[in-house]
Amino acid sequence: MLIRKPGKISESEVTPYELYLNRRRFIGRAGRIALLGAIAPSSLAAGDLVPGEAEAATLGPQEDELTPYEDVTTYNNFYEFGTGKADPARNAGTLKPKPWTVEIGGHCERPGDYGIEDIIGRFPAEERIYRLRCVEAWSMVIPWMGFPLKDLLEFVQPTSRAEYVEFTTLYDPDQMPGQRRRVLDWPYVEGLRMDEAMNPLTLMATGLYGKELPNQNGAPLRLVVPWKYGFKSIKSIVRIRLVEDIPATSWNLATPNEYGFFANVNPEVDHPRWSQARERRLGEIRRRPTLMFNGYAEEVASMYDGMDLRRWY
Repeated sequence: MLIRKPGKISESEVTPYELYLNRRRFIGRAGRIALLGAIAPSSLAAGDLVPGEAEAATLGPQEDELTPYEDVTTYNNFYEFGTGKADPARNAGTLKPKPWTVEIGGHCERPGDYGIEDIIGRFPAEERIYRLRCVEAWSMVIPWMGFPLKDLLEFVQPTSRAEYVEFTTLYDPDQMPGQRRRVLDWPYVEGLRMDEAMNPLTLMATGLYGKELPNQNGAPLRLVVPWKYGFKSIKSIVRIRLVEDIPATSWNLATPNEYGFFANVNPEVDHPRWSQARERRLGEIRRRPTLMFNGYAEEVASMYDGMDLRRWY
């Protein structure tokens, strides 16, 4: 096998990341299918995959071009490191994502303090690639690594009193210098209704593009809710609580007339200061029509049947 030093490899010779992922998943699945076939040859028909794996590996819009890694990691909203889009990448080196503990409590049977290694070990993300659209003031298509939030919730066993899930970001102005300014009421808090939290599209992300989450993208653990605007996808989570009442959320506390609790992507409801009918995909010049629920209506619209989405924005 010929091994070439990085300095002698042209960019045109580098294997595209999507091709690398597909090849890696194919090899991994082929090995497991061969093993299962050796144990029980009649259990798998030709072309079958390990149950559940194909869905996880290919979840999301396959027709959309991925946003380049460089753009995903250098153009961010993360006010804990500054309000400029380049500030998080420039300032987030002060964050120490290890060791890291997530406190899980409230109305559940297994409250406790869980180390990030324990969480990742219990819900390994290596073979789970979720290619999802994400929308803030711009949009991206990102191959996330992670696991459905519902897996974690099912593990801690919510009680019948758990109606909502509340999330809290780390508060440490030494690690997060943006918290020294009263841009928001720190720490950052967010929340979901229980059915939203249990939707298979709702992820706990631990990486992107096959790598650990960079600090500026919410290391070591963040939420990804792809049919909602980006501020719902809280970063660097240190606490999760299962609660009865609708939790307070940071942007709703700051400007309730502009940011509601649900924050579903809805081109028919304008922000008070701008239209939300069109969006700009990062790296593109022309804007494109914004899709209802960011294109995930088939998967999530039923959760909002009967709700006035202009009132419950």
